[in-house]
Amino acid sequence: MRNNLFDKAIISDASCLIGLTNINKLQILKLLFSQIIITPEVEKEYKLPLPAWITVKDAKDKGMIAEARKNKLDLGESSSIALAIETENSVLILDDDKARSFARNKGVAITGTLTIIGHACDLGYIDSYEEACHSLKKVNFRISQKVQDEVAKKLSKNNDKSFDNHSRGKSR
Repeated sequence: MRNNLFDKAIISDASCLIGLTNINKLQILKLLFSQIIITPEVEKEYKLPLPAWITVKDAKDKGMIAEARKNKLDLGESSSIALAIETENSVLILDDDKARSFARNKGVAITGTLTIIGHACDLGYIDSYEEACHSLKKVNFRISQKVQDEVAKKLSKNNDKSFDNHSRGKSR
């Protein structure tokens, strides 16, 4: 049975899109989630044509974007956080530690690229978590061994297809 992460609007920052594209796994987002939303700022950072199943939507709260920017977050992260705050029943895919901390403090539910890969492995869309992490590292996606091990531990402990532990920003 799918857990509640799969029933949410998924908002993604550019790092997830770029990382998954670079290892030819972007399609797992479509396989896992019914709705993927990004901001125009993230679309610009992504720099490639978007698949039709990704929706682009503006964040309305320019004050929140400005506040995030004052905290030295990039424009894509800032707009994604603002959009996640504005979007009911959403989860934000965000990998940067500073951005994750800011989003957590604003009450945004977050997850990370490695957790997405873990879900894809859990559901049989990717054969090997370790191989996917190795591929990400080869394309210069920054992954700490600690985070990689934390997600791997969750993956190995969950045989009931309820992998995620994303409540208010705890997973990667």
